[in-house]
Amino acid sequence: MTPLILLADEKKSAAVTDWSARIGWLVGLALFVALVYWLMREGWKWRGTLQGDLPELPSAPDDLGAVKLTMSGRYHGSTTAGQWLDRIVARGLGSRSRVELTLTDAGLDVVRPGATDFFIPAAALREALLGKGIAGKVLTEGGLLVVTWQLGDRLIDSGFRSDRAAEHAEWVEALNSMIKTPSTEGAER
Repeated sequence: MTPLILLADEKKSAAVTDWSARIGWLVGLALFVALVYWLMREGWKWRGTLQGDLPELPSAPDDLGAVKLTMSGRYHGSTTAGQWLDRIVARGLGSRSRVELTLTDAGLDVVRPGATDFFIPAAALREALLGKGIAGKVLTEGGLLVVTWQLGDRLIDSGFRSDRAAEHAEWVEALNSMIKTPSTEGAER
């Protein structure tokens, strides 16, 4: 019977949880996450500072004229034209938001609840096409309306997605018909 008694003597209770070590790890993890968030925020602000030479966004004129098309959907951001990952954050162009687009003879009115509204005059429009990505947002082929326009001496691509994706082709056609190219301007004179 001696071996049985020895086995009973060797049993011990479960280890007690070391709460101070767990709390230390949780606090350390929370501080690390806060540091990463702060660094991302500082990078965003620094990008805005670097793009500080961007002119003020045009505002819509009092009389826009007759409405050609309207669209509600999402604004996904603006980038330097042709560089779909070079997001522009200055002047509020980096904020994703809901959007109401109105196309008139005067240009494209971009109304963004909770973000900066802007207006793209018809003379500043350069191209409209169907794309699949802009500034970190990738969709299916043709899932994004990309409008190229000029602000000061910069060409900008702005990406919009309609609540009804079937509208995109109509918008591309309407916008491109408004764009005056050097060859069309000479033919009109």
